[in-house]
Amino acid sequence: MKKSKDKLGQILLNEKIITDEELQKAIEVQRKEKTKLGDTLVNLGLASEKDIVVALAKQLSIPYVSYSKGLLKPAEGQELSKLVPEEYARRHMLIPISKHLNSLTVAFVDPLDLISIDNLRHMTGCEINPIIATKTDIQRAVTEFYGKEDLLKDAISDSYENEEFKIEKASEKEDLSLDELIMRAEEAPIVKLVDLLLMQAIKDRVSDIHIEPFRNKINIRYRIDGVLYEIPPPARHLLPAIVSRVKILSNLDIAEKRLPQDGAFLVKVEKRGIDIRVSVVPTIYGEKVVMRILDKSATPLDLEQLGFEPQELENFRKAIVSPHGLILVTGPTGSGKTTTLYAALSEIKSPRKNICTVEDPVEYKLEGINQVQIKPAIGLTFAAALRSFLRQDPDIIMVGEVRDLETAQICIRSSLTGHLVLSTLHTNDAPSAISRIIDIGIEPYLISSSLILVGAQRLVRKLCPECKEAYEVPPKLVNDFKMKQELLYKPKGCDYCSHTGYRGRVAIYEIILVNDRLRELISKAAGLGEIKKAVRELELKTLMDSGIKKVEEGITSIEEVLSTTMVAGEA
Repeated sequence: MKKSKDKLGQILLNEKIITDEELQKAIEVQRKEKTKLGDTLVNLGLASEKDIVVALAKQLSIPYVSYSKGLLKPAEGQELSKLVPEEYARRHMLIPISKHLNSLTVAFVDPLDLISIDNLRHMTGCEINPIIATKTDIQRAVTEFYGKEDLLKDAISDSYENEEFKIEKASEKEDLSLDELIMRAEEAPIVKLVDLLLMQAIKDRVSDIHIEPFRNKINIRYRIDGVLYEIPPPARHLLPAIVSRVKILSNLDIAEKRLPQDGAFLVKVEKRGIDIRVSVVPTIYGEKVVMRILDKSATPLDLEQLGFEPQELENFRKAIVSPHGLILVTGPTGSGKTTTLYAALSEIKSPRKNICTVEDPVEYKLEGINQVQIKPAIGLTFAAALRSFLRQDPDIIMVGEVRDLETAQICIRSSLTGHLVLSTLHTNDAPSAISRIIDIGIEPYLISSSLILVGAQRLVRKLCPECKEAYEVPPKLVNDFKMKQELLYKPKGCDYCSHTGYRGRVAIYEIILVNDRLRELISKAAGLGEIKKAVRELELKTLMDSGIKKVEEGITSIEEVLSTTMVAGEA
């Protein structure tokens, strides 16, 4: 293995992947956390996994291979799975590609792991010819090569045919006894089926699993990057056992089928904990289950990684370091509002600040922050928790959502008495948040005195980096949206993105830093039209402007931005 004289950081600088300032920042973090430079750059959002691997390939003078181009596929007929056991391949993040005479070509995530290479040499009796690939690609290739990808399909197929699954069809007794429900839920085939549903969902970056009962079938749908996709369902008669298994995992009452229930459980995958939040609702054909998958490691809690434009980020940071005042973030459910507020809290938290949050539910547990889960059934509401917070000497308060007049009043009062308050609202755009607070019943002069920033956001899907296609910008887009680029990108579809053309999501923002002119309008209870006119005069970016910028940068497609921002009432 012939190494280049240039270090990894220098190669990334030469390729203009990172700047010198970003490299120095990464080196400082690397020294503190004692991690590899490449991992640090990826964690900070300064470079992609592919950027690091391509740079390492240049540094080590070895080939880089990609799953999407079909190069990370082991040769057939060479019995490579017997040479390199699956457990070893998974543990050391590698996959055998081909064997020629006494030379075995192996793709590694870390080709500098000399101990693994030496162990592999003794295990196989071959000289090892290393090549490099990303961790994501190798995991996918290993799953496919060693046959695990078909486990869920096989389990679902077995639910219709295999004797193991032949639970008595309830003349299809839906009203099973408690003992029968527990027994069936803990039978090996049901346990395996639910486990595989979760494993596949986590692997596919699913945010929600929907298990829906109908008269003659079950529907199972995965939400990926905000879009629901159906997967082949198991046999209908397994529904009570599947629901009971999920209830057992979530510590719910499996005998209660008349009322909605909420619960949660933890799954450990590759040494990282993933929270599964469960909601069960009775329908006319049985109980519907939705499992929300909360993978903290997959959600960036760094403001620089969320999608802010430089000016928007500067204004947002200016607001969150204010000693007091009210910050509102608006958008529909699932638009990433809470993630933005979590990222803000992660940036400003300090041993010198007492930060309290009241949420429904607490989605992620943040170190150094006091988080409260509301429980309306016992009287622990947003308003009740906020009143208690004010006796807890807080510096910063985060409220999951302003839903009623009492909560809004306490938020305003807290922001006026020396506390920084962050919260969310459901409105179409940022100016509408001001009107909504007035409509709730807050006096305009109190809003003008307390509000320091209001923002709106949406999530748009990112184009798959492996297969996105360039095309010339149509004249109509140039005229309608003042496009400055000659080429834009559109989705195509490949194995890497499951043939959707998109992989991952990024936020687009509309940030309004409240100035004296806006305060004057708010205090006079100006209409929404006047407020929007004043905002336009400030030449601030709208949601559409933020989206178009990401289209020009090749991050997303014009169709994705239009489908998202039109909902916000923009044209």
